[in-house]
Amino acid sequence: MTEDTALAAVRASGLAHDVLRHGPVRSLAEAADARGVEPADVVKTMVVRRGEDDHLLVLVPGDRTISWPKLRALLGVSRLSMPDAETALAVTGYQRGTITPFGATGSLPVVADERLLGRRITLGAGSHGVAVAVHADAALAHLGATVADVTEPEAP
Repeated sequence: MTEDTALAAVRASGLAHDVLRHGPVRSLAEAADARGVEPADVVKTMVVRRGEDDHLLVLVPGDRTISWPKLRALLGVSRLSMPDAETALAVTGYQRGTITPFGATGSLPVVADERLLGRRITLGAGSHGVAVAVHADAALAHLGATVADVTEPEAP
């Protein structure tokens, strides 16, 4: 899939949004700087494997990482894993670094960290150097996201 797919899905959602375009970035800090936001507002869309052919998307603030014990408890499972890049592409239609819940293949459930609430966030938009800025509360409601405490601070 492409940026066109992602941006068409955002437009179709009716969500107020801005499209942000920037050059290549090598880190989350560079992405935040290029987008003019704090690192916490650069949301990482992570593909998580719950079981055979059972995946979900987890939206993580840029300054945090998934807390596997919290996520396993929320989902009621004992094992979770991250699929390889090829599987992530097959499951979402997007390459790593461009994955977004907007326009993703299939209807993957979305879990979002509660720290996103009340913020204006940026999400990948299907290709490198392109993002959308949206109000988190409206986007999470549109996505039917389960909102919970599922992250912990990044290790220094």
